[in-house]
Amino acid sequence: MRIGLGINYTDGFKATADEVLNLEKAGTDIVFVPEAYSFDAVSALGYLAAKTEKIQLASGILQIYTRTPTLTAMTAAGLDNVSDGRFILGLGASGPQVIEGFHGVKYDAPIGRTREIIEICRKVWRRERLEYQGKYYQMPLPADKGTGLGKPLKLINHPVRENIPVLLAALGQKNVALAAELAEGWQPIFFLPEKAKDVWGDALAEGKAKRDPALGELEVFAGPALAIGDDVDHLLGFVKPHLALYIGGMGAKGKNFYHTLATNYGYGEAADRIQELYLAGDKAAATEAVPDELARNVSLIGPKGFVAERIAAFKEAGATVLNVAPIAEDAAGRLKQVELLRDLV
Repeated sequence: MRIGLGINYTDGFKATADEVLNLEKAGTDIVFVPEAYSFDAVSALGYLAAKTEKIQLASGILQIYTRTPTLTAMTAAGLDNVSDGRFILGLGASGPQVIEGFHGVKYDAPIGRTREIIEICRKVWRRERLEYQGKYYQMPLPADKGTGLGKPLKLINHPVRENIPVLLAALGQKNVALAAELAEGWQPIFFLPEKAKDVWGDALAEGKAKRDPALGELEVFAGPALAIGDDVDHLLGFVKPHLALYIGGMGAKGKNFYHTLATNYGYGEAADRIQELYLAGDKAAATEAVPDELARNVSLIGPKGFVAERIAAFKEAGATVLNVAPIAEDAAGRLKQVELLRDLV
C-alpha cells in the first residue's frame, strides 16, 4: 500500500513545504493540498512542485463548480508540467454550503457535470480541437448563447502526459459508480473497512462493469487519522470534532451526505443526535456524541499490533493508498508517525 498525506498550511505554508520535503525523504508517496474555503490549492501545488522531486502532488480537491472544465484541464496540465509528471487531479463536488454559500454558484447536477468535465479534460490533454456539445458544457458556445464568434481551439502547449490521473472524491452511489467507471482513483471520506462493501459494493461493481481497461485498476484512497503508540487511545478525541463537523454541520437535515454515510454504517441514532446538537449550536456536545467505536474504526490509532491489523482490514476492503492524517504535536512527531506506518505497510 502507498502512503499519502493531506497537508495543513494554516500556520504557514513555507514551513509546511519544508515538512513535505522531510516526508518525501521518509518515503511518503503522495501529498494532497486541500481547497475547501481556504487559500487556493493551485498556487501551493506549484510551490511544492518546485521544492520536491519524487513525491506525487494531488489536489484534494478542486471543486467542479469553481473553474470552467477547460481551465481545470489547463491547470492540471500546467501542474503536471512544472512537477515533471507528478500531478494527480483530484476533483469533487463539495457541497451546497460551500459552493452556494462561499462561491455564489448554483449547486446542481454534480454527476452529469463531473462526467462532462472529465471527458473535456481528456480531450484538452490529447490536444484535440475542442468541440464538445454536452448537456452542461458546450465548446464552442452556440451562437444563440453568445456572440457566435467562438472557434474550436486546442491547447497550445504539449502536455507532459495526455492521461493525467483523475481522482474523484465521492460518497453517493451514483458518484461512486462514476468514479469506478471513469477515474483512475476514488477517494471516500471516513472509510470504514468492514462496512465498505455493504455501502459501496454495488456502486463500485456497476462502474467497473463499464470501465475502460486502459484506465487500469481503480485506486482507493482511504483517509484515516494516524497515531501509533502504546498510550494513544485518548487521541480519538482529535478525530471526533472532525466527524461531528461533517455529520452534524455540513448541510441541513435531510441534505447532509456525511450524516447519510454514518447512518449507512449503522450509526443512524448517533448521527441524528450529533446533527441535532450541532445545528443547535452545541458543538461540544455534538463531538461528545460521536461513538468511540466509529472514531476508532475509521482511524489507525493504537499500538503497532492493532494498527497492523487495521491496515490489513483496509487492504482487504480494497484500499490501495492510506492518505493519513498524523496526530502529533509538531512536524517531527508527524514525520515519526509516517515512518512507523511505513514499517507496517
